[in-house]
Amino acid sequence: MSSSKIPPLTYKVVAECSVSKARAGLMTLRHSEVNTPVFMPVGTQGTLKGILPDQLIELNCQILLGNTYHLGLRPGIDTLKKAGGLHKFMGWPRAILTDSGGFQMVSLLQLAEIDEHGVNFRSPFDNSQCMLTPEHSIQIQNAIGADIMMQLDDVVKTTTTGPRVEEAMERTIRWVDRCIEAHARDDDQSLFPIVQGGLDVPLRQRCVSALMERQVRGFAVGGLSGGESKHDFWRMVDVCTGYLPRDKPRYLMGVGFAADLVVCVALGIDMFDCVFPTRTARFGCALVDSGQLNLKQPKYKLDMEPIDQDCHCSTCKRYTRSYLHHIATNESVSCSLLSIHNVAYQLRLMGSMRQAIQRDEFPQFVKEFMAKHFKTDPIPAWIREALAAVNIQLPADPEKKDQDLEKKTKSEKRQETENVPEEHIATS
Repeated sequence: MSSSKIPPLTYKVVAECSVSKARAGLMTLRHSEVNTPVFMPVGTQGTLKGILPDQLIELNCQILLGNTYHLGLRPGIDTLKKAGGLHKFMGWPRAILTDSGGFQMVSLLQLAEIDEHGVNFRSPFDNSQCMLTPEHSIQIQNAIGADIMMQLDDVVKTTTTGPRVEEAMERTIRWVDRCIEAHARDDDQSLFPIVQGGLDVPLRQRCVSALMERQVRGFAVGGLSGGESKHDFWRMVDVCTGYLPRDKPRYLMGVGFAADLVVCVALGIDMFDCVFPTRTARFGCALVDSGQLNLKQPKYKLDMEPIDQDCHCSTCKRYTRSYLHHIATNESVSCSLLSIHNVAYQLRLMGSMRQAIQRDEFPQFVKEFMAKHFKTDPIPAWIREALAAVNIQLPADPEKKDQDLEKKTKSEKRQETENVPEEHIATS
């Protein structure tokens, strides 16, 4: 059978948790196979800051994300076509997912005007005008050659209420039909529609129902991780996964904190992306199971241990916390060394969850992870509630047995304030 007759995306559920909605899958794309659940590092301009493609391959990264809006401005469609697509242009042989540019409606709202035709942007680079329509978004993504493309959706801040939320949801449904009509490379690239509806359960349900009527190979859940409370966040994820089909991949856009990843895998999500691992590296922070190590702190000056004894990335093999403290934020190479570790951490976390699901030991993995991640802080109430909704009951915090778990702890407040849209602004 010729490759043109094989769908550009196939997905198979290979294992399911017998308790929660977590599942492990295999997604086969034109450029690589992708094991899910998967975290996709963000390479906005066709590169991850501080990491070479060969280093990503060494970390066994199977898929990364590029940004349609930014790549459409620089280098532009003509250059991408002449290069033979983004894979060849950036020297990356494995899979690529591109967003549609819709998120910039929020992150660059002061530069955009939105109507039924599309989004009229003023370039942040040279102040020129750029009209991004559903058709033009697909045209750019066809030139990029991404294995998975996103429809252009109408995005509003998650804290928005009133008729604008329903308007954006209905427009997103209309725009997906325009994207499908404009898609010129369906034999090579798969188009995902995006579930919108804000924090309104009926709107989310209506959107899922409408999108499932379209012939698509997977679905994205958008419009979250944008400043809403974590209690609202997990409920919307749970609603969407409860209605989306079992036999197609589910991608939650813009989520990357470790605890969020674990909770959302339990809720049935397969794919994630976020700039967080590389962004926090630029501030001298390394990711570990207990949270983050701020290597700029004086306590690491004489610490001759690696970042993480259990990590086998090149940074942990060769460099100490002391050395990284010495160069953190002072030398440009520190961004590279910490980014390598942070991406390795995210990929290793996803791999550990896949293995736990395949062994049907996922609930135990979750309990052990949360105990380590919140070793010094109480586990936030929203995490307990979200996991309980999928039958994973966390043990009580010893020092909190007699206190109201609904009360927001310091840890929970920090988690909610971190859940801001800037985490998904396309600056990897």
